[in-house]
Amino acid sequence: MTRTATPPATGPDDLDRLAARLDAADPLAGFRDRFVGSETSLVYFDGNSLGRPPRATLERWERFGLEEWGGRLIRGWDESWMELPFTIGDEIGRTAIGAASGQTVIGDSTTVLLYKLIRAAFDHQHAIDPRRVEIVVDRDNFPTDRYLVEGIAAERGGRIRWIDVDTAAGVEADQLRAAVGRETAVVVLSHVAYRSGHLADVETLTRISHDAGALVLWDLCHSAGSVPVECDAWRVDIAVGCTYKYLNGGPGSPAFAYVAHRHQAALAQPIQGWMGAADVFAMGPRYRPADGMRRFLSGTPPIVGMLAMQDTLAMIAEAGIDEIRAKSIALTEFAVEATEELLAPLGVGIASPRSPAHRGGHVTLSHPRMREVTRRLWERDVIPDYRDPGGLRIGLSPLSTSFAETLTGMREIARAVAEVG
Repeated sequence: MTRTATPPATGPDDLDRLAARLDAADPLAGFRDRFVGSETSLVYFDGNSLGRPPRATLERWERFGLEEWGGRLIRGWDESWMELPFTIGDEIGRTAIGAASGQTVIGDSTTVLLYKLIRAAFDHQHAIDPRRVEIVVDRDNFPTDRYLVEGIAAERGGRIRWIDVDTAAGVEADQLRAAVGRETAVVVLSHVAYRSGHLADVETLTRISHDAGALVLWDLCHSAGSVPVECDAWRVDIAVGCTYKYLNGGPGSPAFAYVAHRHQAALAQPIQGWMGAADVFAMGPRYRPADGMRRFLSGTPPIVGMLAMQDTLAMIAEAGIDEIRAKSIALTEFAVEATEELLAPLGVGIASPRSPAHRGGHVTLSHPRMREVTRRLWERDVIPDYRDPGGLRIGLSPLSTSFAETLTGMREIARAVAEVG
């Protein structure tokens, strides 16, 4: 289905009619009832930080406890658990990030996987060409990415080439082209900027990195499950993404790693645990890495943490990522329209790209008192999140968010802003 642009509203009553019309025409509206809490009056604007739990997951957890863990006990490892990091990884590849099988695995936390792959890429590049000692990253990338780059550069004798960006936007082609060169080893970028929601042109920025002889790691945390990703088609080298945002894996659910087939044999990850060995149960005297994606594992797979995301992946496959993206655009466009109608007169600005083609699944609103506004909203069961400086993020998960819920939340934001002055 092809959606048309959200028609403009001209007043508060028109926003109500528009929200009702959009909900009635929404082909994904039925998915909302599949999430815990959707029947309540709580407004959830933080799906880009922690997704709602699917109802099916509650049943899955119970079955797992009673039948697999409780019934099969340690036999579960031989029967299915040892392969779960790869089967679920392949499903993420197929439904959410455009990756053929054998290139995606579920493993550690986002931070640990970022560390392993950035360092592996840096070491590989430096070994091929000792001049390649720079890691390129923008100053507004997610803090973990920046902190890791600082640590890896110090650990490996490298240095950082920083890109200064507009915090209401993100890295553009000309900025990256000016930053990379013969000394660049690795480029670290986010597909969707965590603060502004800026949607990067992955294909173009990857090509620029490759033209300079660099490898590029893409952080997919704010895009996987909300924005179409084509890792294979865009010639992405390596990528990492979390699963507790749009994949609804639950608090602290393990992250996924993507390594293109062409790089797997060459990259040596630095945390050599038993699960990444060629023969896991040989318990041999020396470490020999496994072939394929297993070599990027370290410790025992977090099986319980992998359960929930399977239900969301099934919904993404059923709905289709293109339809999900279409609704995401419609939701954020509606939020922008409501901002201009309800919030702009109160001095609230939009600190996100105005064009939906350059915006991911969230919109950031700016006002000097947004920290206090966020606190008041949480007390009223309206849940956005706050990001300095003065930014209130509205994260709209397409499968679990309605237009009526969005409008209710926007009106509560206007009320809170008016109160704080």
